[in-house]
Formats: sequence, structure tokens, C-alpha cells
Amino acid sequence: MYIERRKSKNSIKYYLVHSYRDNGKVQKIRKYLGLDLSKEELKKKEKKAEKIILELLKDVNTDLFFFSLTKKQLDILNKYDNKIKIEHLTKKEWNSFVEDFVYNTNAIEGSTVTEDEVHEILEKKIVKTEDEIETKGVAEAIEYIHNTKEELSLKLILKLHKLCFDGSKDFAGKLRNVNVVIRNSLGEVIHSGVKKEELSEYLGDFIKWYEENKNKFKPLVLAAILHNQFEYIHPFQDGNGRVGRLLLNFILLKNKYPPINIMLEDRQEYYQTLQEYSKNDDMKSTLRFLVNQYKKTLKEVTTNKSK
Repeated sequence: MYIERRKSKNSIKYYLVHSYRDNGKVQKIRKYLGLDLSKEELKKKEKKAEKIILELLKDVNTDLFFFSLTKKQLDILNKYDNKIKIEHLTKKEWNSFVEDFVYNTNAIEGSTVTEDEVHEILEKKIVKTEDEIETKGVAEAIEYIHNTKEELSLKLILKLHKLCFDGSKDFAGKLRNVNVVIRNSLGEVIHSGVKKEELSEYLGDFIKWYEENKNKFKPLVLAAILHNQFEYIHPFQDGNGRVGRLLLNFILLKNKYPPINIMLEDRQEYYQTLQEYSKNDDMKSTLRFLVNQYKKTLKEVTTNKSK
């Protein structure tokens, strides 16, 4: 929730505003607080208005992320987890995964580093170009989530962005202070990130939802939901895709599941699943896609675990 100020002639009107998604659309609840309020008055009225808004939300039929799901719907999503076989990677296989992940996740975003160049760049002590810096940065970030015992938090999200882009982007590790849109190859807007003024609220809900629901969903489903909602929020000026794919694997690894590498060759299908979530709250297309990507990942890192 956030305070909205509106000028009215020579005065200022104050409102408490809460945004939420309902049937794929962003809705807002506004509660008028008063006119020309002092800091003390504003704080007191804000607390009362917050309680009222929270009561109103109980009667709102919110969509997927707030999960007005029946037990049957929950079971259907969780069954996708049964479609993958849990395989634990050896050290050699993990190293192979890291290089594959670094190449693909950067290439999806336009990196010019080839697959053959990744190993050599990771061996360098000093890198200079933007693409090389981000190659080493993403490798450091994937190793970090492999070893950390942390829970999901805003601090972790900011750290992952910092690890990926420190030295290549001056806003590394910082939430955006501009509004962003995502365009397709034709220049058409296909998604608008959450407004910059609402980022803190959305990310707060994101973390809170994880804490309240992490034990209801199987790891693959939980990882997919968090990845898609993170991309919906789009909290950074750039680098949301890479951090989102790191968060996907953070949840999997934390639950002792194997990591998933989303392949460059499947980029268009990947984008389509994100649009299906953003427009239609459809998680099934993402889960089907991730099951296939998991099988491809195993084929890439080992010849022994092909299916």
C-alpha cells in the first residue's frame, strides 16, 4: 500500500491506495484519508484505512498469484512435478550445467558471447567488455544460489542482480526508478512492468506470498509461479530475465531438485508462456515448457541421464 497525494486548488488530498490483480487486470482500492494532514494525522489515518482495505480484500476474487485456487486446481498444478525424475548432478555435471546456463541465459538477452567462448571467459581473472563481465557475473550468481542457505528475500533478489551486472550496469543491485514496457519484434507493447511507485508493495507481497505458500506447492510448481510473477513485476531497469531464471533455480536447488536451463533455441516458446501467464493467468503452459526444458538440460550435461 502507498500514499497518494492529489493537489486540489491550494490544498492536498491524501489517499491510501492498494493495487491488486483481478482476472488478469490491475485494480486499485483507494481510501480517502483527509485534506492537508500533518504527519501525525496522516500516520494515524493510514493505520485505520489499512485495516479497512484489508477487510475489503477478503471479499475480492483475486487471480492466480493471490491464489483463490480450489484443492482440485492445486492438485492439478502439483501433478506436473511428477513428470520429472529427480537426478542429482555430479560436480562435473554441475560445472557443465553452469557453463550451459551462463551461455543460454545471456544469449536469450542478446549477448554476443558464443557457447565455445564461455569456458575461456570464466577462466580469465580480468574481463573488460560488458558481455564478458556479465558472463562471469551470471556464473558467480548461479554458484551463489547453489551454495547459499538464505531464504527468498528482497536482499537476495538485489544481491543476484548486483552479482550479474556489477561493472556492466550502473544500476546493478538497484530497483528501477523508471517505468518499463516490453515490446515484441514488431515494436508492439506486450507487457508493462509494475509502476515504479508500486514496486516495493508488489515485491513485499511477492515475498510474503512465498512465506505463506511455500509448503503448499511442489518445488517445480513453486519455482514456476515465482519466476512468472517476478517477470510480471519486472523490478529492474534491465536484467529481469536473468534474475528471474536464477530465482527459478534458487527454488529448485533449495528443495534439492536439479536445476533447469532454458535454451536459447526455445526462446520464443518461453516468451509465449510468460505472455500466457500475464494475460490469462495460465501456469500450465509454463509447467509443460519447464518439464521439456528439464529433459533437455539433462541431455546437455550428461550422456547417462537422458530421460
